[in-house]
Amino acid sequence: MESNKVDMFMIANSKYFESHHLNAIREKLLQLDDSKWPVVQTMQFKSPDTTQLLSIMGGQLGMDRFFIGDTGLGIAKLLTCGGFYIWTIIDWFSISSAAREKNMETFQNSLY
Repeated sequence: MESNKVDMFMIANSKYFESHHLNAIREKLLQLDDSKWPVVQTMQFKSPDTTQLLSIMGGQLGMDRFFIGDTGLGIAKLLTCGGFYIWTIIDWFSISSAAREKNMETFQNSLY
């Protein structure tokens, strides 16, 4: 794929990924042919900022876990009132990273 398209993707979407994944994403995009560009453009990623807000406001109900696609963990969190609020507090600090990891999984699954 052309480097200007890759640079455009990286500028627009770097906030959705962990910093240590960015080089791997760039290399993967450079290896792709131009026919995959529409797939790359239409990928939808979950915002870590939105996930953080959901965790703060509705974390005890598992809203943050449902949002990023962890349905099983969301149900467990809902039934235990956020793991008796301990899990909720832990997620306040870790849910953004979990959202970025899910975005990386989405990226990898859509291109392989």
